[in-house]
Amino acid sequence: MRLRAGLRVLRRTATEVQVGTDPRWAVRLPDLTPPEADLLQSVDPRTELTEVVRLVAGRDVDPDRVRALVDVLVEARLTVGGPSRAVLRGPAAVDAAVWSLLRADGDGASVVRARADRVVAVLGLGPTGLGIAVGLAAAGVGTLLVDDERPVRSTDVGVCGYRWADAGSVREHVTARLLRDVAPHVSTASDRTPDVVVLVEDGVADPGRGPVLVAGGVAHLGVVVREADTVVGPFVVPGAGPCLRCLDLHRTDADGSWPTIAAQLHVGGVADEAGQVAAVCAGLGTAAVLAHLDRTPGLAPGATFEVALPDAVPRRRTWAVHPECGCTALPASLVGAPG
Repeated sequence: MRLRAGLRVLRRTATEVQVGTDPRWAVRLPDLTPPEADLLQSVDPRTELTEVVRLVAGRDVDPDRVRALVDVLVEARLTVGGPSRAVLRGPAAVDAAVWSLLRADGDGASVVRARADRVVAVLGLGPTGLGIAVGLAAAGVGTLLVDDERPVRSTDVGVCGYRWADAGSVREHVTARLLRDVAPHVSTASDRTPDVVVLVEDGVADPGRGPVLVAGGVAHLGVVVREADTVVGPFVVPGAGPCLRCLDLHRTDADGSWPTIAAQLHVGGVADEAGQVAAVCAGLGTAAVLAHLDRTPGLAPGATFEVALPDAVPRRRTWAVHPECGCTALPASLVGAPG
């Protein structure tokens, strides 16, 4: 039996320690003797807590008292039983450590390992799209299909990964290299239908892409880089909530000229992305995709986040299914979950 991965034992006073820092699970152990506090502070997730005799060796500590303290940690669900889990290396190890705290069985590594069998496509590789792709690779997603034949521009260089030396090179080629730098075992080719498609678009969502993905039962995340902000969402699971077309129909209800405006935006140029906004949106997009792959609560159906300067704080909106769309009238076989 060991402490869950990622937990630390911290000294509060000479006779009190604290295990963990997150209020969801942290506990305080007061009324200790100084030797007991010293003993507990020496414990880490590699320490076998059932070996009480070894723990108290050379210390002025009562073994029965140590057993009682271990029972408190067990009752607080801060321990895991059995042998130490195999350790993941690289950026995904951080995710595994956090999930080990969140899961009842403490096996965060299994969450990350399952991502290795997932396929995600990212279409549109400006700074936000690149940030999402790199974030997914770092989190352990095994296959990333990237698509954007446009060149890297000087305005793309910045926090999400592009460098000055990349300017002029094809975005998808540079992205593939960056993905391998972050996760050497990531694949950028697959014949499988993606578990999720991320659509990062400039100005407006392509009206032809979303309906095709809905018809095919493919989960997808819309991201639109607009004139002065970026919108992340909705995350569309076909048959369960509004789709990208629903949003356009709502906008048309509010502004009859929206289809005319949208058509012009669709054929417009490439939008510039502020670095701070791109970084925030890349994080939001990565989290939304991982939640779906991990089968955990994520971006709620119909939810979008609008991110703009100067504060780059996401502002949430919620959209309903449009009655004229029909996107939720799908066969049950098309209501998707990651394959």
